[in-house]
Amino acid sequence: MYHALKVLYFADKEHMAKYGRLIYGDNYVAMSKGPVPSLAYDIVKDARDGRSAVPCIPASEFFSVSGYSITPLQPPDLDQLSESDTECLEAAMKIYGTMPFILLRMKSHEEQAFSEADENDFIPTEAIVRMLPDSDAILDYMVNY
Repeated sequence: MYHALKVLYFADKEHMAKYGRLIYGDNYVAMSKGPVPSLAYDIVKDARDGRSAVPCIPASEFFSVSGYSITPLQPPDLDQLSESDTECLEAAMKIYGTMPFILLRMKSHEEQAFSEADENDFIPTEAIVRMLPDSDAILDYMVNY
């Protein structure tokens, strides 16, 4: 579960750097173990606990959570992702998907945007963008397009 949520963070960050947008637009929270995509985390917890964050679409139909492991129950619908989404998710999975927990935790705590937010507070997307090369151009693109 930890690795899946961190992969989303690093994939979103890479996608923002390359393409000027997040993959699915979640908000990130500075939690004790690093940045966490808020809605994705809620969906994972809901599947684990048998609840549904999104009316009529219980996450437990798509994956199960046991302890800290997430198991897919259906194949992913990759048609919902753009080529750039898939590219960044695959790259993040390759780098961070099997990284030892302690290294992944360290890597996500090194993030400047994480350290700028109070624990359990939202990390402004602009703070994430400011860590990227060409951050001024990306911020301009976000505001004007």
